[in-house]
Amino acid sequence: MKLKKTAELEALLFASGDPLTLERAAGALFCSTEEVAQLLETLQQEYQQAGRGIELRQAAGGWQLVTKKEAAGLVRRLQEKQEVKLSNAAMETLAIVAFKQPVTKSEMEAIRGVKVDGVLSTLVELDLVGEVGRKEVIGRPILYGTTEEFLKAFGLNSLEDLPQLPEEVLEGRLEEPEPLFD
Repeated sequence: MKLKKTAELEALLFASGDPLTLERAAGALFCSTEEVAQLLETLQQEYQQAGRGIELRQAAGGWQLVTKKEAAGLVRRLQEKQEVKLSNAAMETLAIVAFKQPVTKSEMEAIRGVKVDGVLSTLVELDLVGEVGRKEVIGRPILYGTTEEFLKAFGLNSLEDLPQLPEEVLEGRLEEPEPLFD
């Protein structure tokens, strides 16, 4: 079953992230810009009469389907990110990546003293850590680094905003703590 031209235009508007120009829509629909203008007028009237949560609006030299003002709060609630609490293991691993990047998984494990597979995959899934390349050694292990999402989550403009750690911490030359009991 072939869609009507208005339905085809509606699909283009829905799929387009940016405002859709008359020319671009006409090219996709194989029709004139005048016909697209008439179709847009028809669609706009349909949206106004139907009492829907979206409307057709002219913006930035094109046309776009947008949320009506009355539904904006509802959409905002849907888009709010739920606060995710990271475990101590995840925070430790994230700190290692942040301060030692680029760093391999085996280097993280050497510092932490335990496997980091699960924690690392969680950090990658949350887009706090990502692959930044390969180390030029045998096996070419993946190098990990922090992402823009990491900077946003921790309120940083750049990695230079991270606090400075003492050299002995960065180089792993920490002294053993004195025992509490003899």
